[in-house]
Amino acid sequence: MQIDSTFIILLAGDLFVDDRVQALCQSGRIIAADGGIKHAAKLNIEPELWLGDFDSTPDGLKEQYNHVQTMTFDRQKAMSDGALAVQTALEKGATSIIFLGALGGSRSDHSFAVMNQMMQLHDAGIETMMTSGLEECWPLDAGEFEINLPEASMFSILPYEDLKGLSITGAEYPLDNIETEFGSTLTLSNVSKGHTKVSLIEGRAVFIARPHDFSGV
Repeated sequence: MQIDSTFIILLAGDLFVDDRVQALCQSGRIIAADGGIKHAAKLNIEPELWLGDFDSTPDGLKEQYNHVQTMTFDRQKAMSDGALAVQTALEKGATSIIFLGALGGSRSDHSFAVMNQMMQLHDAGIETMMTSGLEECWPLDAGEFEINLPEASMFSILPYEDLKGLSITGAEYPLDNIETEFGSTLTLSNVSKGHTKVSLIEGRAVFIARPHDFSGV
């Protein structure tokens, strides 16, 4: 995923910085959406662009990053700051978008909206994922998905619609070519054996990894 057309979007949710998050920041162009600028210092990165209505940015950060190019929008806009950041990244040629600080925080509605946008981007052929450091979300559709996770860490699959031909290997609870319906909890709270592989014949879902959660063992 780390290519010149990768854009990293900083959002104002929670962000626990670990090796997995740091690896995502090794390359890519940075856009901060409003209060997401708060993560820049601990990531040791600096955005090329900072945009939003700036209603959630502390004054201290405005002074600290007053040298960064900004785009200011009215609060009565029809899009969230994160959606504006995505639109801008796509206009700049993004083929891959990583959302950092996309989960947690005080606004679960924003987290759900970013997850929906992640799925929309994936449907449009844009590589994408979202993370808080404690949780990672990846889109799933027909085909294969593989991920390396810490041994015995938790993961779940959240169906967005009915799933057909779902198989999971490299997990404590493997599945082989099963069907599960939208709303099912069958695929929650599995445990990775390090290298986990998911294959799906039909349907859409979100793979949610918890690389620091070993409560399933």
